Amino acid sequence: MRNNQTDSRREVFETLPIPAALRRMILPAVASQLIVLIYNMADTFFVGQTNNPYMVAAASLILPVFNITLCLAGLAGIGGGSLISRLLGQSREDEARRVGAFSLWLALAVAALFAAGMAVFMEPVLALLGAGENTFAYARQYASCVIVIGGIPTVLSNVLSNLIRSVGRSREASAGIILGGLLNIALDPLFMFVLLPEGSEVLGAGVATCISNCVALLYFVIVLLRMGKGSVITFLPKGGLPSKASVLAVFGVGVPSAVATLLFDLDYVVIDKLMVSYHDLALAAVGIVLKVERFPLNVGIGICQGMLPLVAYHYAAGNGRKMRDAIRLSRRLGLIVAGVSIVLYEIFAVQFANLFIADTQTVELASQFLRIRVLATPLMFMSFFTVYLFQAFGKGRISLFLGVTRWLVFNIPMLFLLNAIFGMFGIVWSQAAADILTVLLSVFVYLKYRPAVGDEPQERLGA
Repeated sequence: MRNNQTDSRREVFETLPIPAALRRMILPAVASQLIVLIYNMADTFFVGQTNNPYMVAAASLILPVFNITLCLAGLAGIGGGSLISRLLGQSREDEARRVGAFSLWLALAVAALFAAGMAVFMEPVLALLGAGENTFAYARQYASCVIVIGGIPTVLSNVLSNLIRSVGRSREASAGIILGGLLNIALDPLFMFVLLPEGSEVLGAGVATCISNCVALLYFVIVLLRMGKGSVITFLPKGGLPSKASVLAVFGVGVPSAVATLLFDLDYVVIDKLMVSYHDLALAAVGIVLKVERFPLNVGIGICQGMLPLVAYHYAAGNGRKMRDAIRLSRRLGLIVAGVSIVLYEIFAVQFANLFIADTQTVELASQFLRIRVLATPLMFMSFFTVYLFQAFGKGRISLFLGVTRWLVFNIPMLFLLNAIFGMFGIVWSQAAADILTVLLSVFVYLKYRPAVGDEPQERLGA
């Protein structure tokens, strides 16, 4: 089993030409990202079939908190996965195995703490998010299912997906996420419109999401068992804990990844808080748009997820040519996807909004918002693409700087500024305005701090 795994890893990282290796890594990652998005949107879609804007608004309010669970997954999954790929590039399989186990137990601990915290502080958190008299009960039902009960399986399944992908097994890494997503789509209407009584549609959506994430986690556990004792990804490695340098390296990349995701969610919270000051229809409309716009963004994230292990491996192995080829081809693909999305959303904005709700006023607002927000798609891709590159290089401080600057210096202040000047539509234009500045900074930082990789392996990691 161990030899088969090693041969498969060498084929992806060493034997295949970069275009073929990228296809093998990126396609499953993009597919899983799209399924994740579809099943997140499925909740909004099926809740929207009730034509109750308050239910739609409640589900949208919980999105930032649910995404925090993905931020916690990034702490262990991105931090650990990036280091594992670099360690394998230096032929240090034993240390990579210890890092994998540490990342899994770290994920379990932080997920349990977050779920418990949400259970205890549910009411003040929902009030902070903007839940009002018409939306509070629905938001509480949804949060109890997907965060309090479903938080641990959500975090662990995403961490396992990242770690398994880090050893070149992108197909298995994505299959579990796809399985959970497809199951969620199938269970949503069953629980919302068949098994639970009328008025419990939001609760039904939450139950379906929780069950699907539990099934995804079960799939990944089965994958680990089939990979056997020789697998790099395991809960019980031989040799104990990783070195102090490896632990610091996990946090050095994982913490910036988690902080960037947290600030991304904070941006969504601010948007919701500013929009709710106008009316609930505006909140429902922007909630729809924030999900629809994620199609090209999630494709871009899938491209980056598939790229990261290849870049990390070849960076650590000192293969500058393959590393640069992977970066160039991935960047080009992401920009093409962003350009196509602009064309499609500008033409079919009304049709996309109609998928979620039939209310005429909400559809009109959502289509206007979407046509504006989509203009920022290429800028947003370039922003997080640069962050992923520095995560692959293990340069957490630079990725942290870019993430914090993007959200706390550019995006969130721009929301308040343009809202004060232009009102509701200023909120919508803020993304494009802020990301112009973000991309300019990202290009400057990349040109100044990108590593000069020749043909020698980088300094030993986790020594």
